Amino acid sequence: MTSAERMTKALWSARWQRRPRAVARAALLWAVSYAGFGLACALSGTSLLYHGGDPAPSGLGWAVVGVGALGTAASGAVVLCGPRPALRVLLWVVCGLAGIAAFSLLMDVITLMFGQGVDSWASAAHKVLAAVGAVLLAATARSGRRRPAGTTSTAGTAGTAGTAVRAPSAAPRAVQLGAWVATLAFVPYAAMKLVWASGGTFAGITGAEMLAVSERNGASGIFLALESWGLDPTALLASLGVFLLWGLVRPWGQVYPRWTPFLHGRRVPRWLPLAPALLGAATLAPYGVAGVGYAALATAGAVTMRRGDFHSSDDALLVAWIGVVAFAAYGIALTIAARSYWLRTRPAR
Repeated sequence: MTSAERMTKALWSARWQRRPRAVARAALLWAVSYAGFGLACALSGTSLLYHGGDPAPSGLGWAVVGVGALGTAASGAVVLCGPRPALRVLLWVVCGLAGIAAFSLLMDVITLMFGQGVDSWASAAHKVLAAVGAVLLAATARSGRRRPAGTTSTAGTAGTAGTAVRAPSAAPRAVQLGAWVATLAFVPYAAMKLVWASGGTFAGITGAEMLAVSERNGASGIFLALESWGLDPTALLASLGVFLLWGLVRPWGQVYPRWTPFLHGRRVPRWLPLAPALLGAATLAPYGVAGVGYAALATAGAVTMRRGDFHSSDDALLVAWIGVVAFAAYGIALTIAARSYWLRTRPAR
């Protein structure tokens, strides 16, 4: 990062910190829009939540109205009174609710990447709105904080307090161990998918049957073409996810390594790995943990595992265990790795 870039970043950070009301106005605009969106969906009977392709009651739109109203009250109070401790707590609460509402946004992004349709465009738009709100509310909650004594808001060199760039470093051993666990947890999942993609049989269902299921569910031509070539798209995405995870815990995730043409030696922008990492963690960690809980209940006989496209509930349960364990391990490891990366790439004080 050049001296000019560091100065621009420092000036922007200082301006952001000094103008909490400007940030709160953006959050206020979002909250009003979010409440209005929920009201329109509730009155029109549009469902904003789908489970297994089945729409949930449209009355849940009133919950969106409630979250939007709470966000309006909190951000409006910041505009009028400035960021107070109690308001920060309320903003974080609404931020958490918005983050929960944005759950499974990553799944929609993945389906759109392969040309497949989402369950509902209204539901997808709701998740995007919720994700934007979570960012704005978090920014409002963090704005207006006083800088620690001894730091400055501008700098022209890397050695100035508050803007010095840290040297690339690896994550602690415990974080890297978590990355290894998540990587190994994806091996059975990838193997299962590749068996089907190559025409083999697993859990009582053949690759040809799985391909027919994908066609029946509206898989895109790209998805089906990759399957016909023996490449499962979800296994490829899992490989990219593992690559992202190791980029968060190794030094080459902070400075482009030699094997990256034209970019080697340059700093990796913090947002580049953190944005997909936070989105993935927010989706896969709760999805995997909840899935493990449900699979455990099904194994114990407390609930019944739906057969779905498989020939028996036991086959469906086997596949479910392989998937949810991989997602849970990866989601948790990604959360920990993202936090470690955030801390290790902060400007040195």
